[in-house]
Amino acid sequence: MRADLQNSVDNIEKSLGLLRQRLDWDTAPHRLEEFNAMVEDPKLWNDPEAAQKLMRDRQMLVDAIETYTSIQQDLADNLELIELGEMEDDAEVVAEAEGALKKLEEKARVKELEALLDGEADANDTFLEINAGAGGTESCDWASMLARMYVRWAEKKGYKVELQSESAGEETGIKSAAYKITGPNAYGWLKSESGVHRLVRISPYDSAAKRHTSFSSVWVYPVVDDNIEIEVNPSDIRIDTYRSSGAGGQHVNTTDSAVRITHHPTGIVVTSSEKSQHQNRDIAMKALKSRLYQLELDRRNADINAAHEAKGDAGWGNQIRSYVLQPYQMVKDLRTQHETSDTKGVLDGDLDPFMAATLALNVSGKSRADAQRD
Repeated sequence: MRADLQNSVDNIEKSLGLLRQRLDWDTAPHRLEEFNAMVEDPKLWNDPEAAQKLMRDRQMLVDAIETYTSIQQDLADNLELIELGEMEDDAEVVAEAEGALKKLEEKARVKELEALLDGEADANDTFLEINAGAGGTESCDWASMLARMYVRWAEKKGYKVELQSESAGEETGIKSAAYKITGPNAYGWLKSESGVHRLVRISPYDSAAKRHTSFSSVWVYPVVDDNIEIEVNPSDIRIDTYRSSGAGGQHVNTTDSAVRITHHPTGIVVTSSEKSQHQNRDIAMKALKSRLYQLELDRRNADINAAHEAKGDAGWGNQIRSYVLQPYQMVKDLRTQHETSDTKGVLDGDLDPFMAATLALNVSGKSRADAQRD
């Protein structure tokens, strides 16, 4: 078997291994039998909410089992076709089966990534905030590059991107920006991006063409579902209205109705600069509740909490990823060691491999923690 084809087979088998682990394959048939028995209970719909949850959980298990078995069967079928085609010297059959394996490799990769998104809020929409760190013009330009990168990534996913607020840099770029990103598993994908991002390049703003290092921070938190109640004491917040400091144009509305909400107990500050003050209050309050919900999620997950606490200020050594454009081309995640020389692709939004590596690291870390507790 050719090396590239063997690599595809190895990747499919790797994805199957992770799907099997996440599904807990040995117990899956028994769990499905239990679900089927509960579904047949005539009293099930006496509690419609519980019944709907049961039906959703059952369907998720059914879909997961079908996904695993179909990929496993397709792999076996196509390997058998290749073997038969080679025995009968039928190049057309071999080529068709090899093409099917390549497609199956991509399908398995996507299903592997989806299997990692099983956190409490992973399915939710998300807020994304970007703040320029130390470095003035350089960091503001870098913050705008990050904003473009995440918008490109979201557009490739087919997600809806709404700019909530933006503060322009004094000379170029942005001091800060906040987005709402809407789509399936938006928070689950983006949650690993929270942290400090470091850029090394020859500055286009330096006449001496010296190499500069810039920092910007990214903060990601889930949009709170309507069925999640987060109470905010009115005495704990201050609401200010102000004129947007953005540069105007298609990205920013410059009005007197922008809203800033400060939550005194936590120090959280959220802003919105849409067209109406009423709309801005609603958006900012939802953002605040989402931030408070994120804090609660952090308390429940010591690993995530430690990661956010370690994030610190942008520019003081707490970076999670480095983007080096000079003297060589390299993007490297410092948590997973995943790296690529395709810096242009990453800055154009090709972030899935980095997100997947972090998600896989979190899974293996949790597994080790579970083993230690046992």
